[in-house]
Amino acid sequence: MGKRTIIPIGPYHALQEEPEFFKLYVEGETVVGLDIELGYNHRGIEKLSESKTYEQTVFLVERICGICSTSHPIACVQAVEDAGGVEVPERALYIRSLIGELERVHSHMLWLGLAGHFLGFNTVWMWVWRYREELLNIMELVTGNRNHYAMMKPGGVRRDIKDEDIPTIRKTLDGLHGPLELFRDAVSDDPIIHARLKGVGVLTPEQIVDYGALGPTARASGVDIDVRRDHPHAAYGLVDWNVVTATHGDVFDKAVVRIGEMFESMKIIEQCLAKLKSSPGPVDSNPKEIPPGEGIGHYEAPRGEVFHYIRSDGSNRPARHKVRAPSFMNVLTDREAVLGATVADATIILAAVDPCYCCTERMAARDVATGERVLTSRELIRLSQAKTEQLKKELGAEGPRLNLEAM
Repeated sequence: MGKRTIIPIGPYHALQEEPEFFKLYVEGETVVGLDIELGYNHRGIEKLSESKTYEQTVFLVERICGICSTSHPIACVQAVEDAGGVEVPERALYIRSLIGELERVHSHMLWLGLAGHFLGFNTVWMWVWRYREELLNIMELVTGNRNHYAMMKPGGVRRDIKDEDIPTIRKTLDGLHGPLELFRDAVSDDPIIHARLKGVGVLTPEQIVDYGALGPTARASGVDIDVRRDHPHAAYGLVDWNVVTATHGDVFDKAVVRIGEMFESMKIIEQCLAKLKSSPGPVDSNPKEIPPGEGIGHYEAPRGEVFHYIRSDGSNRPARHKVRAPSFMNVLTDREAVLGATVADATIILAAVDPCYCCTERMAARDVATGERVLTSRELIRLSQAKTEQLKKELGAEGPRLNLEAM
């Protein structure tokens, strides 16, 4: 056994858009272990939801994730509708799927561009992100926003899609087919990409099931799951499309699955646009109250299943709101995927699950032996405030700060 060294990645690192701490244990250049520390960015979304009305809660959960900023709202409103037995007009269901699939394409393009960047293939990065802008332009046309679209509400959607905008949307989407084929061919034909990604970060179907992994992470290992098909919601049971899977479970197949899903998303979007053109009708059933009860909502976000639970006490706000995002399940698979890899491959393996750390954040202090909670949320806040004051004093004692007024 060689000498074991620890290589820290995070909690602040150029690879990560959000703070998390990965501790790699390496022998030479080979990774032999991984510790994952979460909890650097807990925002208390679930508790905040209890102080918001059902209408306000949808805007709150949009902020859980910038990339999945319609995935969480769709799951949330479906949980409210389930609790209240609320019917949703069919036209609104098509609009929900349309927005969701546009988001899926732009999310997968974002991942593909970042993967190219991590590999030093910056041409892919620049080209992918250039065409992703076209999708964001469609989002702005349809919703008024490039992110955080504010389209979902209990009972339907907030805005209809105008018939006169549909030709513009179609023209833009038609122009994206060529670039998507270019990216598909670049990944399938480039020998350097094959050498860097094939056989790297492999997850077996058994490991996927053991960890409860979701989305493209699971489908790349041949685990054929997709909430859109398995538990139809929005308009997914009304349109024709296929679940994309692969068999090797490596980073290459995760790229293959995401690229294949972009083509399937384009098929879904085209069918939704055709249905909207031919089927006018209301987009909101305008529910007035949610009776006491419980409801669940789930949606196949770009990273996998998003799950929301709502309990109603008959008031105009949730009595309890529970959220589970796919990264909460997928990130822990890195403990298996990174074993035996080189340090150079570790970063792309960690990025392969398309992690969103803000989505996962929740924290409780418990005794590991008994499982009992040892600190309440208020006590954790007081400890955090005390630590901040301590750091202020220590930093102030090191010397004078810059005099900005004199500069």
